Amino acid sequence: MQQILLIGAGKSTAVLIKYLSEKSSEENFTLLVADKDLSLAKKAVQNHQNCHAISFDIFNAESCETYIAPVAIVISMLPARFHIKIAKVCLKLKKNLVTASYITAEMKALDVQVKKAGLIFMNEIGVDPGIDHMSAMHIIDRIRDNGGKIIMFESFCGGLIAPENDTNLWNYKFTWNPRNVVVAGQGGVAEFIQEGKYKYIPYHRLFRRTEFLDIENYGRFEAYANRNSLDYRKAYGLDDVLTLYRGTIRRVGFSRAWNMFVQLGMTDDSFTMENSEDMTYREFVNSFLPYSPTDSVELKLRHNLKIDQDDSMWEKLLDIDLFNPKKTIGIKNATPAHALQKILEEQWKLASEDKDMLVMYHKLGYEIKGKKKQIDATMVCIGKNQTETAMAKTVGLPVGIATIKILKKEITTPGVHLPISREVYEPILRELQQNGINFKEKQTTYLGYNPIGGVSN
Repeated sequence: MQQILLIGAGKSTAVLIKYLSEKSSEENFTLLVADKDLSLAKKAVQNHQNCHAISFDIFNAESCETYIAPVAIVISMLPARFHIKIAKVCLKLKKNLVTASYITAEMKALDVQVKKAGLIFMNEIGVDPGIDHMSAMHIIDRIRDNGGKIIMFESFCGGLIAPENDTNLWNYKFTWNPRNVVVAGQGGVAEFIQEGKYKYIPYHRLFRRTEFLDIENYGRFEAYANRNSLDYRKAYGLDDVLTLYRGTIRRVGFSRAWNMFVQLGMTDDSFTMENSEDMTYREFVNSFLPYSPTDSVELKLRHNLKIDQDDSMWEKLLDIDLFNPKKTIGIKNATPAHALQKILEEQWKLASEDKDMLVMYHKLGYEIKGKKKQIDATMVCIGKNQTETAMAKTVGLPVGIATIKILKKEITTPGVHLPISREVYEPILRELQQNGINFKEKQTTYLGYNPIGGVSN
């Protein structure tokens, strides 16, 4: 039997391991689940058929080569920064590789060597990135096949809490990596195009420049801009597109509330705070406010952010127990972002019965035979439980399907790829649909970008 090596046994792999296990007998392979923490790998394997847990240290070069040498293909579900280590070993030993992470400059630099070796390094094959690429290209190619020209492309995605478990004033709980939420948008400027005009949003304005999205049966959402909108112009073949915008989905009101943290400096990750281990939540808030011998922390914050006592934003701050004088941060040399994350993780932790929700929305404006039209495509996935989450499903299934397609030589084009070719996206989208991940499309007349009742220049 052939072997598949899965490196990294974190919570995102539950559905992936289950899927590969179920396919293992039919497709004649065994799955090795590897992690530095052997107990974590054993827990992930459980009683799945044809699955075995092994200990694996990526910093031990000899061990890496020993385990990678006999396998047919490698899946890396490690943190993104470690993929390049695995990739170089795979290249040396001539093994195909699959990851769900963005293609880095280092990974892209291997493209010529990967092609020469006849290998496939498939990246960005999770949900965002991943399903967003495939579903978008499916529509883009269909429009082009019919003679249409794309003039607008907007794409949004967000990991949220399922409506039945939406129980706090923020309409949000952590369903994925909390740190990514806290530092989102930092370190650069959001760049995009609207109606042929280049637009830029610096971090301090990011959460006050949002747009609304309505999804049938799920209500209204909002979205703020991602930093990398223009990165996909060439990849998608949209060099002449008039509007190109990618964003992150939240429930309405979240961004305005989150902006309070941004304006205070609580999301800053560039410096450490003195005595953070023993600092109370209340002291943490006060450290960002002016000194006053008489005014309370609450009064100073309301004055600083110009929040009235009956403002819903104030209720949101109270909802997360931000002014507690007894609870401590408990982290040595914490940055403000670390401290804020600690506070929010306590308040936004998923309860045992909670389910998550993954929402994706594409808007495509196009011109065909002299007429301008628009397609809105939406996908909503609700998690099954704390293990088989919507996030684990939408990340794990595309990874698993792509792995088997490569293993069976149904995907054959060598190189360092993201999943935008028909060879890749057509069979994967078909199987995703069979597993309940599908898009609903609605076609309307395209009226141009119209956020507040008039075309924005």
